[in-house]
Amino acid sequence: MLRLQRSKTTALPALFACLVAMFATAGAADGATRTLAPPGGKVFFGVTDTGEADDFFDFKEAVGKKPAVIQTFHPWGNSLTKALPRWRTVRARPMLHITTKDDYGTELITPLQIANGLGDDYLLRLNRVLARNGVLTYIRPMGEPNRCKNPYAGVDCAGNIRGGSYSFDYYKSAFRRIAIITRGGGRRQSINKQLRAIGLPKLQIAGEAKALPRVLPKAPVSIIWSPLPAGSPTVSQNFPGKYWPGRKWADWVATDFYSRYTNWRHLKRFYVKWAIGQKKPMALTEWGVWGADAPKFTRQIFGFVKSRSRMKMMVYYQDFGSSNEFRIQNFPLSLQIVRSRLRSSKFPRFAPRSPEPKPEITYPGVTPQ
Repeated sequence: MLRLQRSKTTALPALFACLVAMFATAGAADGATRTLAPPGGKVFFGVTDTGEADDFFDFKEAVGKKPAVIQTFHPWGNSLTKALPRWRTVRARPMLHITTKDDYGTELITPLQIANGLGDDYLLRLNRVLARNGVLTYIRPMGEPNRCKNPYAGVDCAGNIRGGSYSFDYYKSAFRRIAIITRGGGRRQSINKQLRAIGLPKLQIAGEAKALPRVLPKAPVSIIWSPLPAGSPTVSQNFPGKYWPGRKWADWVATDFYSRYTNWRHLKRFYVKWAIGQKKPMALTEWGVWGADAPKFTRQIFGFVKSRSRMKMMVYYQDFGSSNEFRIQNFPLSLQIVRSRLRSSKFPRFAPRSPEPKPEITYPGVTPQ
């Protein structure tokens, strides 16, 4: 194992064939379910999470439709104690973006450390919490890996390959480990076998973990791979393919696209190569109007989504505060177009089995306070 530095006789055949067909069908169904893609020709419209449910509802009122998805950005190791109740309050399916720096800029873990299991306690906790609560969740590990300002980027802002703990291989191995553990769905020995098969160490006791579980429950998660369309900086050693973990570990392909940087050729090429080429649903995990009203861009982005059958999700990026550069309420022309497009039934208000508010517990003869 590579430790990363790198009659009855006639009835039986028929019964066996029947069982094989049954399990094959079940496997195919499971693969389709795991994407958590919207039904039919629908597209999930979403918005990013500011940490305040009121901001979600303000956005909903502004655009005229409730977003079906909410994307929460968390540093490595963060709990869901505040996010999960908020997801329930807004009744939107969560997308959890995982980064490796805290809010103060301190790096918490490297791709190499993730690959070697030094963050397994966090991944096991995610698996357990999401499975126990039955929360259908998109997990977006280390998005925009080809953006040089991200801590896990493989290329620096001068276009040089960083190497070391941030090599392309370590990013891919970290991504695969995240997918295997958060998905769960088997005994620990089975999970370890999957890890060993790709040259990774078995599950590790790390961080807050005192012991390893004997069984990892099957969590209802879908894994999203989301580089920039061509990289920042846009150099050949920073193209998305350098970070591709493989079909088995990515349920979606996705990218980010803003009005300030609109290279449509790169976006179209990304769709053809990754959504069509890999036969995956595609999302815009972040899109937005940036700095100035952009009605033409807004029309184009909805047109792009509408005309491509594998486009299944678009999440608007709203920043914090009422004066930020992305707040759609500050761009009346673009907002008008968003409101108009969202009137279509193509964009459902709810994703199936969205988190529901927990019912208040009451006791006979006791008045709730």
